[in-house]
Amino acid sequence: MDALLIAATPTSPEVDFRFPEHTLSLKGESYPENAAAFYGPVIERLRRYLENCREQTITVHVSLAYFNSSSTKMLFALFEALNDAALAGNEVLLNWYRDEEDDTIMEFGEELRDDFAALQFTDRPI
Repeated sequence: MDALLIAATPTSPEVDFRFPEHTLSLKGESYPENAAAFYGPVIERLRRYLENCREQTITVHVSLAYFNSSSTKMLFALFEALNDAALAGNEVLLNWYRDEEDDTIMEFGEELRDDFAALQFTDRPI
């Protein structure tokens, strides 16, 4: 499957899903006017990729400085797909990059770690 590359905008993150290398990255801020319209196709492509993953190591880098509540719902759907892939026998390494002083992003990461226990979560304060 070809990579999925979407440039960041002031309100949406950079999506750099390098499927052939099993490396997925989200970076920037996420408060698009319609989070479902932005993330829906991204999650669909991710699910198609994950359907063909068997015993792969998938590395995920997430560095979001800010995201709104509608983005949160879509991010949960994305992490749920990754968690399902981990439960199916893949190793999913989630690197959660955040400002070391940002308690909100830290707490969201902790929630992800608790809710999606199959992911190998690493908190990476910067």
